[in-house]
Amino acid sequence: MPAGVPWATYAKMLASSLLAMCAGAEPCNRYYRPDLTIPEIPPKPGELKTELLRLKERQLESQISQH
Repeated sequence: MPAGVPWATYAKMLASSLLAMCAGAEPCNRYYRPDLTIPEIPPKPGELKTELLRLKERQLESQISQH
């Protein structure tokens, strides 16, 4: 094993670190409440709140300047 650690100690550390990660993720998910639903119809461009501000305006400007 790495650094001369016995298998039993290695397994305990692995199990405790996995348990700690899961225990830490639970309060985060409860606090932030992620939206795990999958929409039936994908949103149209510009409908998502996470898109860049003025994205439509920039696209229109680039289309106008190309013509």
